Amino acid sequence: MALAHAIMTALIDTDLSGYELSRDFETSLGFFWHASHQQIYQELHKLADKSWLNKREVNQRGKPNKIVYGLTKSGRDALAGWVFSKTKTQTAKDELVIKLYNLSPENASHLAAEIADRRQEMMRLLYVYEKIRVRHYDDPFALPIRSKGAYLALTRGLGQGQQFMAWCDEALELIASVEGEQRRAK
Repeated sequence: MALAHAIMTALIDTDLSGYELSRDFETSLGFFWHASHQQIYQELHKLADKSWLNKREVNQRGKPNKIVYGLTKSGRDALAGWVFSKTKTQTAKDELVIKLYNLSPENASHLAAEIADRRQEMMRLLYVYEKIRVRHYDDPFALPIRSKGAYLALTRGLGQGQQFMAWCDEALELIASVEGEQRRAK
């Protein structure tokens, strides 16, 4: 998926400035598609050049004017075409997985620490996901259609996070056994 499609998706219902888009991106689509502020601003300019977004200047009192972006008809058509296109499966790239192929008694404690850190990060993320689910998606069958799609993305993230936590627990237990074997061998 191109960042362009994530940005256009964020602009379906409302026009936003680059700052607002970046902020909102971090608390929704950004959970599943990471982009820096700079990447978002660059993509906004490209989409506007393609006439998929319009932009207008909004006067602000006591602050510099802001540029607000909105999805155009041709942008909506391009987004609809993308939705109907075949979805490409992305394989994950994770250095930690490659490092695990190098597991040894000498690096076991280091790798266990990395996994424990990842587990902590995932716990924090799952806490945020669950807060969002409880606050906004209490009854998924009563949600508007687009919100049902966001709910499904959120529950996928919850499920993957829970699965990752279980993997971390298994990995930490197995690595602890490697460390135990090393102590017994001495």
